[in-house]
Amino acid sequence: MTIGIVLSGGGARGIAHLGVLKALIEQGVKIDRVAGTSAGAIAGVMFANGYSPDEALKIVESSSFMKHLRPAWNRMGLLRIDTAIDLYRQYIPHDSFEGLQIPLHVAAVDLNEGDLDVFESGELIRPVLASACLPGIFEPMLLNKRQYVDGGVLNNLPVELIQNKVDVVIGSHCNPFGLTKPITSMKGVIERSLILAVQSKTKERFAKCNVLIEPPELANYALSDVKRARELFRIGYQHTKLMAKQIDKVLSVA
Repeated sequence: MTIGIVLSGGGARGIAHLGVLKALIEQGVKIDRVAGTSAGAIAGVMFANGYSPDEALKIVESSSFMKHLRPAWNRMGLLRIDTAIDLYRQYIPHDSFEGLQIPLHVAAVDLNEGDLDVFESGELIRPVLASACLPGIFEPMLLNKRQYVDGGVLNNLPVELIQNKVDVVIGSHCNPFGLTKPITSMKGVIERSLILAVQSKTKERFAKCNVLIEPPELANYALSDVKRARELFRIGYQHTKLMAKQIDKVLSVA
């Protein structure tokens, strides 16, 4: 039996994926394939490269990702995400899909064609960053002379990337739809609207997962709450632990 995990986008909430992965490993679940978009692609590449979830969390906490970004001197975004390439090469020096320990599939959107493209071979870091290239914040990433933006724009839970390649699909979704408190700021309105826009077709993909892990507590956190990384990790871990019996039941009949 082969098991694949799909990791959604969700900004800082994507750190919860690492907690989910830690709990699954402790439960004896062997992940054979990973698919991800945006924050899920970043969490996925660290895991697929062989870093333990705890090691990946320490990297997130110590790497100061934002310090490696530079202003974009054009009208396509506020920041350039490609300036973070060297940071990622410190942790993934081979910079290739083929160098990963677990097969990885990454989704990003071709801005001009309006298509969702899948990256799964060749150069690694630039496609992963392209998948996390949030429109309006980052200028599009140029790959093969094409402009790419965040994969979550068209598919924030890309189950289709692996559903025919594995026997069991586990979905880790870090953007619960509920609201726990009223929106009181412009930032909150924009953030909530963005979540609703990218999630418009996500619910129908839930049914394609044999197991869906979606910690409701994540609704209390903003997409930018990177400084609360350890809390986000803990929420993903504890919620998955609570689902242990359900996960065992699904895997036992698969």
